[in-house]
Amino acid sequence: MAKRKENVVVFPFMAQGHMIPFLALALQIEQRGYNITFINTPLNIKKLQFSLPPNTSIRLLEIPFNSADHSLPPGIENTDVLPYTDIITLFEASLSLKPAFRKLLLDLTAEDSGAPPLCVIADIFFGWTADVTRELGIFSAIFSGAGGFGLACYYSIWLGLPHRNTNSLEFSLPDFPEAGEIHVTQLAPSMVVADGTDRWSVFELKTLPAWLNADGILFNTVEALDRIGLAYFNRKIGRPVWAIGPILLSVDNRARTGREFGIKLDQCIEWLNAKPPSSVLYVSFGSQNTISASQMMNLARALEASEKSFIWVVRPPLGFDINSKFEAEKWLPEGFVERVEDRKRGLIVVNWAPQVEILSHKSVAAFLTHCGWNSVLEALSRGVPLMGWPMQAEQFFNSKFLEEEVGVCVEVARGTGFEVRHEDLVKKIELVMSEEGRKGKEMRRKACEVKEMIRDATRDEEGFKGSSVKAMGEFLDAALLMKEKTKCEHND
Repeated sequence: MAKRKENVVVFPFMAQGHMIPFLALALQIEQRGYNITFINTPLNIKKLQFSLPPNTSIRLLEIPFNSADHSLPPGIENTDVLPYTDIITLFEASLSLKPAFRKLLLDLTAEDSGAPPLCVIADIFFGWTADVTRELGIFSAIFSGAGGFGLACYYSIWLGLPHRNTNSLEFSLPDFPEAGEIHVTQLAPSMVVADGTDRWSVFELKTLPAWLNADGILFNTVEALDRIGLAYFNRKIGRPVWAIGPILLSVDNRARTGREFGIKLDQCIEWLNAKPPSSVLYVSFGSQNTISASQMMNLARALEASEKSFIWVVRPPLGFDINSKFEAEKWLPEGFVERVEDRKRGLIVVNWAPQVEILSHKSVAAFLTHCGWNSVLEALSRGVPLMGWPMQAEQFFNSKFLEEEVGVCVEVARGTGFEVRHEDLVKKIELVMSEEGRKGKEMRRKACEVKEMIRDATRDEEGFKGSSVKAMGEFLDAALLMKEKTKCEHND
């Protein structure tokens, strides 16, 4: 009789940048011989159906949620369709999922003849799930799609608000001095004004400390790259920390949860094929970020003045619906699109581009990015250096880490509330992309070193298992061990 497969439950927060790594993680664990139950709210589950590869047996399970019950517009279940100022309302609403989550776990246990799931892997913003799993005797882990260093800064600042204790514009983190000095401009707007009683503080203080109830933390990072941040969580939380990254969707599996590219892949590759090696700048700010109208205008001027080839993924600027039609004549310099496309200097892509394929192309020299961790890993896995323009959450700390500790990034701008001069942007583009420049050469060399580091961590061959492969095995072994112990205790 075939041995019954253990069930692993995964539960990401309702945001594109969280669901994508969770889906990649689910597919990876499934390949190791486990059943997967993927929980999310109804509309997100419907979209995810389009993203599953045909050969998967992942079960998608809806958790009841009605946005209208939480002062949200009807049918809003994902941060991607909300203005940044309203995102906190969805975060607060997510706390109401606890009773329904408990019922789902009990139902799954009853379905499986009384055998509970092997473990629950929950989002960093679902720390409360660990209360439920502990009560039900189920092994639980928090999975961070963010890197160790960036999340360590984020965690430390929210729990201590150290910038409130100084009049200086720079401050250090008492429980994470290794991070060095942080400037107030490296704080997301919600952090700057946080005082411990505001809505963001109240949410974070309910969520982050609850990680202590989990049995461990999984990080979408590589141990050799991210030792400083991983060490912080090891000592801070006193739970096992497993670096299992990079957890990325393969090219074949990236339907991008129902999104369509703003350009045909063949057309994009054909354009890149016509360019010399290491000559193109790729510009994209991720699925949820955009810059101000004046910043957009100055970035366009800089791209044109730099005389470098570029692919730029655009969406409406701040203050406009990010998912609405992009009006180039309103938000870009007059005639800009026609000029750069006629000269085959630039490719303007609306909303979404085949990012992994672009970053994999030999013509791409650098990536101007918001420093979201998914994008960072996609670039570094391919040896592409970065130009950082962080905007929210831990992106500022990712940029700092990649520039100061790893040497693969140059920050070109910071946030959306500041003016940028196109002349300054041109200088930064030249600094990174010049074939003769020492800085660009050094960044490319270091990016290639990190690419090899990532390759080693994910190697799984006879006689050699990389650090990320081992860590995944250790995590699953820990879950199996707890289940065996619980079974023995019940039998006694």
